[in-house]
Amino acid sequence: MSKHLNYEVLVIGSGAAGLTLALQLADKARVAVLSKGQLHEGSTWFAQGGIAAVLDDQDSVDAHVEDTLNAGAGLCHPDAVRHVVERSKEAINWLIDQGVNFTKESPDGDYHLTKEGGHSHRRIIHSADATGRAVHSTLIQNIKSNPNIDIFEDHVALNLITQADSGSRKLRCNGAYVLDRKSDQVDVFQAKSVVLATGGASKVYLYTSNPDGASGDGIAMAWRAGCRVANMEFNQFHPTCLYHPKAKSFLITEALRGEGAHLKLPNGERFMKRFDEREELAPRDVVARAIDHEMKRLGCDCVYLDISHKSPEFIAEHFPTVKARCLEFGIDITRESIPVVPAAHYTCGGVVVDFNGQTDLTNLYAIGESSFTGLHGANRMASNSLLECVVYAQAAAHSIEAALPDIKTPETSKGWDESRVTNSDEDVVISHNWDELRRFMWDYVGIVRTRKRLERAEHRIKLLQKEIAEYYSNYNVSNDLIELRNLALVAELIIRSASQRRESRGLHYSPDYPNLENVARDSILVPTNFAGQDVIVSKD
Repeated sequence: MSKHLNYEVLVIGSGAAGLTLALQLADKARVAVLSKGQLHEGSTWFAQGGIAAVLDDQDSVDAHVEDTLNAGAGLCHPDAVRHVVERSKEAINWLIDQGVNFTKESPDGDYHLTKEGGHSHRRIIHSADATGRAVHSTLIQNIKSNPNIDIFEDHVALNLITQADSGSRKLRCNGAYVLDRKSDQVDVFQAKSVVLATGGASKVYLYTSNPDGASGDGIAMAWRAGCRVANMEFNQFHPTCLYHPKAKSFLITEALRGEGAHLKLPNGERFMKRFDEREELAPRDVVARAIDHEMKRLGCDCVYLDISHKSPEFIAEHFPTVKARCLEFGIDITRESIPVVPAAHYTCGGVVVDFNGQTDLTNLYAIGESSFTGLHGANRMASNSLLECVVYAQAAAHSIEAALPDIKTPETSKGWDESRVTNSDEDVVISHNWDELRRFMWDYVGIVRTRKRLERAEHRIKLLQKEIAEYYSNYNVSNDLIELRNLALVAELIIRSASQRRESRGLHYSPDYPNLENVARDSILVPTNFAGQDVIVSKD
């Protein structure tokens, strides 16, 4: 039998953004944190590079802002960029206070700062080449020891619960329907405030550096509940993912190029100088397109990243994770080049929010990769993402804390209706549609998009969504079905956004529209149930 659970704050997602917010509120409210799998399985854990922040006297807020604006190709919101950068040092100090062990120049020295593509200064604070793991493991440890935070692992949110504000057309969110993967029951979690910290949607593509859970759940749920989304066409493809038949989505950190690694063709020739004067330190979109171009021109399966000209001691000290992982596949990076390909890496668009992470629905917040803050523009600059997670999590926590005393306890919602569904004996439908979706998104809506490819993708997604909706209406939900449904919706939003953009800007490149438009505009999509229209809370 399904359960009803009540909290003051419900956090959906357990990465850097969600755990930061939970810790900020733990001494002021009862908090529930939902994790799709185990706590350490999200994207944060696998982030290698670091966190960008103004920490050096030779650096400045203005320089970090300018670098971010340049990388964003005219679409960053300057006020949002400054809002984040001005709070970067405070965010790092909070992480240090939490116990994160960042790399130092010497045991008693200053923190080591590295440089990555698009940055004009060394401002990337890191923990060797496993910064995400260092941050995430520290936050997890602190979360587990906090008595005011309840952790629910293997819990997958299906839909948000909304109600109309009395005397207003605006909707408010007061919970979510959640699948307990262990019991296969759908429970009701209700809360005064709900926070989406579910990460991005890179699993919509065939090749990705992200773990399996990056299926756009928060974006899809928010859209169904009536929230606007923006800039979904800007999907960042990391230029260098390990190319090996037995390697699953292993990212080769951009910090290698920051420390002097060279990109080479199969014949050993360097090629980046033909595409950008910054060569290997060009922004990720430039590097990814250059690699994609050379692979298609030559018909080769990959290119190569070479740092073997550095000393073995330097490599072992700075890139122990990359070295060890490559050795598992017989690649000694101190002596030979690493085969690499681009892979979907980061969703720059998301749910529209303000400086506090507040969405279009009262009491619903979105932070981290699931949100659209205006920071990343048309191309996320390296290592700004973890910074955004902490800054907006702190801002959202302050906003929630101030609002909680005036929020009434939500009315008890109905339980999940399973009276008209049965167990499926055709799960092959899910796996087949999952594979087809990711393949045509890679082929038609990938690094280079043409008008004809987008038309084909639009046709395919309509047919696929019809099949998925029919299946969803007749069978009990499962984790795979939930993710497939969400990915199909996110794919539609990406296709619609890409089709509307009649230019090439940042991460969106179309040979049909190779030039920039005179005015840079965000692609904002508005759901039919936006701005307070009544939504019937149901399985659909």
